[in-house]
Amino acid sequence: MRTVFQLGCLLLLVQAAAAWSSCRDSSASSSEGTSSPSAQASAEPKDLVLPGVDISAMTPRERHEWSGLVGELYAPCPSVALSVAACIQQQRPCGTCLQAAKWVARAVRDGASEEHIQRAYRDRFDPSAVKTLPLDGSPTKGADDAPVTLVEFADFECPHCRMAVPLIDGVMAAHPGKIRLVYKFVALPMHAHAEAAARAAFAAAQQGKFWEAEHLLFERQEHLEDADLDRYAQVLKLDVAKWKADMNSPATLDRIAQDRKLEESLKLKGTPTIYVNGRELDIEADESLEDRVASELGVQPATAASSSAAPAPSASASGKPR
Repeated sequence: MRTVFQLGCLLLLVQAAAAWSSCRDSSASSSEGTSSPSAQASAEPKDLVLPGVDISAMTPRERHEWSGLVGELYAPCPSVALSVAACIQQQRPCGTCLQAAKWVARAVRDGASEEHIQRAYRDRFDPSAVKTLPLDGSPTKGADDAPVTLVEFADFECPHCRMAVPLIDGVMAAHPGKIRLVYKFVALPMHAHAEAAARAAFAAAQQGKFWEAEHLLFERQEHLEDADLDRYAQVLKLDVAKWKADMNSPATLDRIAQDRKLEESLKLKGTPTIYVNGRELDIEADESLEDRVASELGVQPATAASSSAAPAPSASASGKPR
């Protein structure tokens, strides 16, 4: 027979268990209420619609992925500490935000992974990735105040550099007055005639004929012996005696040496290497040259420039500079 003391203890245990069970049930009930399917659906972030970005051709999965990326990646302008999406939505004074959103959309549509897009986005839009390249003394074509500056590192014996000539010509023709082209000399060790050709072209520049010489040397790059260079000087109607003296002048040798030093500091992977407004363009894994230039100008790519140009050259196929 239970004592009064035992009955009292039993009653206390029952009351404690009931109280604990009640607290647990109340908490569970509250949790279930916030995690109901309808609540989860309302908490799910909605896909974005940004003015100026056409995502109508995207699948629902692509639209969702793009929305997440532009909502996460920071705007490319240093003065705008917002995401790309917020920059556009708030109409911040950063014209590159719209370019960035379109770039991400194209990358998503091309099937690039999120990891690849985030890494490539940093290379393409991070302000710290812009290189300040010295331009003084290099052959230049186009207005100094053009909104787009192309800096091309090329080797006169590189077949891929020859293929890039009509590509660059086509882009410049598609955007008259908008592009400045700057040429940097590369002489790869495996090309025995590249340095002599570079000196010949720079000597022609002293008589205002660099771009004519550049096209001629690329067109006939299988024939770059000394006798060939002499003949090309006559074809270009140069003062041959002055041209020969300029080929070996301190100014010419210094120009080649400065470009070589710049190439080494940039650790160029091959030729041609093209920088667009200080950012290296990876033609194989990035946009086409026309797409990048159009993006910098804030206009639609010129289809004619892309279709009439030579196939995109392979930067790595011609070897490493040094």
